[in-house]
Amino acid sequence: MPPFPLFAALALFQTQPVPLPDQPALTEVIATQDAALFRVMFDLCDPVALADLVTEDLEFYHDRGGLTATRTAFVDDYAAGCVAKQAPDAFRSRRELVPGSLRVYAIPGVGAVEEGSHLFYERQGDGPEHLVGRARFSVLWRLEDGQWRLARAFSIDHAAAE
Repeated sequence: MPPFPLFAALALFQTQPVPLPDQPALTEVIATQDAALFRVMFDLCDPVALADLVTEDLEFYHDRGGLTATRTAFVDDYAAGCVAKQAPDAFRSRRELVPGSLRVYAIPGVGAVEEGSHLFYERQGDGPEHLVGRARFSVLWRLEDGQWRLARAFSIDHAAAE
């Protein structure tokens, strides 16, 4: 007997890929997710909100810090940093997306890859803000049950401000 009935049965259990928005709408959605992620990371210090923005199997690769794997490890590291930022003289950072650098590429059945460059600013306590560095990034946003979540991230090419 041919294996066709088995393949037909297996096909019934496969989930259908969620359709992605067209390119202009996809870029807008991903730009919104990017802004939300970095608002949480740099402005809010909200570990619960961050956990909702990343997948359970998150992999975050950093050219200086190495690999942080899993939502739990990423959020725990972040939460510890939030505690340190509460000191009055703590250093506080701000991230700015370089205008015109954002690129978004659809990955059918999965989500989208976002690439871009950003600048980092820092101030100590209430002191003046200074441009301290720049970097590039590539991010895989996975669409899960209607929610866009960060699944893989490469934060690379970090350099001091010139």
